[in-house]
Amino acid sequence: MKSLQDAIYNWLTIKIVSDARPEDTAAKETTELFEQILAEEHNVESKELKRDALMYYVNVVQEGDSKEYRFPRDLIEVMLDQIRQEPDKYVNYPEEE
Repeated sequence: MKSLQDAIYNWLTIKIVSDARPEDTAAKETTELFEQILAEEHNVESKELKRDALMYYVNVVQEGDSKEYRFPRDLIEVMLDQIRQEPDKYVNYPEEE
């Protein structure tokens, strides 16, 4: 993934889904994939997430430097909203044992 901002956007979008649907194994695995991309491809050492009524704020430490990224909530929550509106299209299939 070329840009750090794109990687954070993708991680945040699926993290919001994963947090809202802890039983969703696909969302959890995808969140972990983007966390790995942030760590390995972008050298992100830590992340801190905050939100208010309008925005999500992600502070990252990358190679010792702190950076803040802001994303509108409606942009980040679009996937979660779609899942909530049409839950039958987003069935969680349990992991096979």
